[in-house]
Amino acid sequence: MTETNAPQKRSVPLWAQVTIWVVLVGLLALVGFGLNRASNPMAEIGKPVPDFDLVYFEGYEYNETKEMKLSDLQGKIVVINIWASWCKPCEQEAPDLEEAWQLYKDSDDVVFIGVDYVDTPEGAFGYLKKFGISFPNAPDLQSNISSILNRQMGVPETYLIDREGVLRQIKIGPFSSVAEIQAFIANAE
Repeated sequence: MTETNAPQKRSVPLWAQVTIWVVLVGLLALVGFGLNRASNPMAEIGKPVPDFDLVYFEGYEYNETKEMKLSDLQGKIVVINIWASWCKPCEQEAPDLEEAWQLYKDSDDVVFIGVDYVDTPEGAFGYLKKFGISFPNAPDLQSNISSILNRQMGVPETYLIDREGVLRQIKIGPFSSVAEIQAFIANAE
């Protein structure tokens, strides 16, 4: 009888198999996340802001226009404030934003736009009325605008866009005064 020296198959320990699969799944998730971010444009300071649609709340339109694109405002300085009715810091800055809007609205050179982040219509209209807000405001129920602008996914955040449509500055958190808002806007002039 002849014996053959057949090599024995060695199995890879279970812990090693699990580790390999976890690493592979993690790499695939990272690639998927990267591809998703690449397909969704995001605003960057010093670069043109990707265009998006604004559908204003009734009674809070811009020049009686119910719908427009951000690009329709090119040639003007645009201040976009992302807020929510459930946001306490937003309440801090709301009166100052309205007061600042009153200083700029007649020049038609600076446009304020409020973007209500993931809110209810009742909450949004209650907030706008409570603080006497008169500048244009649009809802962002599905986070379409926020996903382009709001990198921190928090509120309030304010974005300053110059006359050429380039993002000049981002203010994270509430403004503390009208003077601070004016200084912020001066960075686009």
